Amino acid sequence: MRMSTSMSARTAAAVGLSVAALGLGTAAPATAAPAYTTATATATATAGYVAKSAESDASRAFFEAVVKSVAEKRAANPRAAAVTVVYDASGAPTFSAQISRSTQIWNSSVSNVQLQQGSNADFTYREGNDPRGSYASTDGHGNGYIFLDYAQNQEYDSTRVTAHETGHVLGLPDHYEGPCSELMSGGGPGPSCTNPNPDANERSRVEQLWANGFAAAMDKALHKVAAAR
Repeated sequence: MRMSTSMSARTAAAVGLSVAALGLGTAAPATAAPAYTTATATATATAGYVAKSAESDASRAFFEAVVKSVAEKRAANPRAAAVTVVYDASGAPTFSAQISRSTQIWNSSVSNVQLQQGSNADFTYREGNDPRGSYASTDGHGNGYIFLDYAQNQEYDSTRVTAHETGHVLGLPDHYEGPCSELMSGGGPGPSCTNPNPDANERSRVEQLWANGFAAAMDKALHKVAAAR
């Protein structure tokens, strides 16, 4: 089954995503490790391991960027039972163990979408010092990345931080007022919370978003674009 003309048009519509980022917190920059600098990590990022007003839109933009990347690569096989989202972790070697563990957690938690490390990635991981903390971002051109801040990952459980940010890849927004049992509550419950696993509602939401393969996920992502306008 080929991608329809209307589907291609909707895919093209997703290209114009504005710069957006959603964050996991602010922390004093670490001094032991070299800083990672990037032009796309701008001051417009929505930061904080606490709720910020624009984070629902930022989360949506990041999800849309990832889905667009997947859609462009999988147009020839839209009926696949499960969608594979490919990532590149080479930019975050310090957190290789946490990224691997986060991937295992999500792949064992849901079945309609799976994460896989590889080339031609749909999103990347990066590391460095940033006073905004860790966040997921898109540069507005369909390129998504997760930034892992050194200092914050020392203050908070690093696997939870990584799994939380990866949750944005799969379409979940922040819910900082939630309990520690909710992965997307992020730093809301405080540094003592070390739970790296999504709860039943979060798992169900991801399954719904990616049900019936990439075509359905693309439709849902672009529906969000329309709803936000």
